[in-house]
Amino acid sequence: MHPTTHAEVAVVVLNWNGRKLLESFLPSWVQYTPEGADLIIVDNGSTDDSLAFVREHYPEVKLLPFSENYGFAAGYNKAIAELDYPTVVLLNSDVELTAGWLDEPLRLLASDPTIAAVQPTIRAQRSPKDFEYAGAAGGYIDALGYPFCRGRLFGTIEEDKGQYASPAELFWASGACLIIRRDVYLEVGGLDTVFFAHQEEIDLCWRINARGHRIVFAPTSVVYHVGGASLSAESPRKLFLNFRNNLLMIYKNLPAPSLSRVLLCRFFLDLLAALIYLVRLKPRHCYAVLEGWRCFMIKRLRYEEVRRENLAKTVRPLAPHLRKPYSLLVEYYLRGRRRYSDLPQ
Repeated sequence: MHPTTHAEVAVVVLNWNGRKLLESFLPSWVQYTPEGADLIIVDNGSTDDSLAFVREHYPEVKLLPFSENYGFAAGYNKAIAELDYPTVVLLNSDVELTAGWLDEPLRLLASDPTIAAVQPTIRAQRSPKDFEYAGAAGGYIDALGYPFCRGRLFGTIEEDKGQYASPAELFWASGACLIIRRDVYLEVGGLDTVFFAHQEEIDLCWRINARGHRIVFAPTSVVYHVGGASLSAESPRKLFLNFRNNLLMIYKNLPAPSLSRVLLCRFFLDLLAALIYLVRLKPRHCYAVLEGWRCFMIKRLRYEEVRRENLAKTVRPLAPHLRKPYSLLVEYYLRGRRRYSDLPQ
């Protein structure tokens, strides 16, 4: 039975065998989902007792069950297509909400029709004073397509001392908590289902920006994210998905003549990364990087038409404050700039 409502906002949580996560985080979702918003658990074909737990303990929560696991990307695409709300929130199942977290994002969306999506401040649930790896204070990419955040460069994570407590335009907003206009989400095609998981929200945001919409940061909105609830940071599978999906994203969206130069640079840099993993006696991680490239070379053939469409629908080039003109690898490893505020602005 599909949820029906007159609410303006759907807070959508994708669940797959997440009974323990629901026990931990559902109380904050129920407590802090405001009036005018519906909390909806979309179940991705769970085989545990997730649905029974919600029905028994939180009967007021709306459920949208699927018969199979569609993954993160296809799961959200299917849910958002079926749920008729002007604004939707993609909320990870390991995110803890706080009082008033939705206030500023909704004000920003109401204030400017060019704003399509908003990201809150994302802090680490296990270390509440620190930013969280997958989002922090909003994301950008460098000249070679490496993503990073205000508050997190590679593995260096900053404590939130208010250094980024100001509104900002972003290149990408984290899928851990993404507040977005449903019509824009559908207009740009939603999340790429081939990605399955990891960096699909960055690819989505690239299309949003290229087609004339804006993504902004809401500093007074705060949520806490665990991260790594599906795949740990050390997982070779996660490494494979990040490398493959990042390359696919670049191929889909980066205009010529930059594409050939960037992919050539990335080939040698990623090969170096694979060799470093091998030297560190991590052969599975080395293989994950190489496999990411192999799968990219195969799958890019099916993306030629997608690439042409994306470039044809681009109405504004990415400004340097969104896609940074420098190499993050050079700034971080050679020049020792470990904080976003140290980077060229």
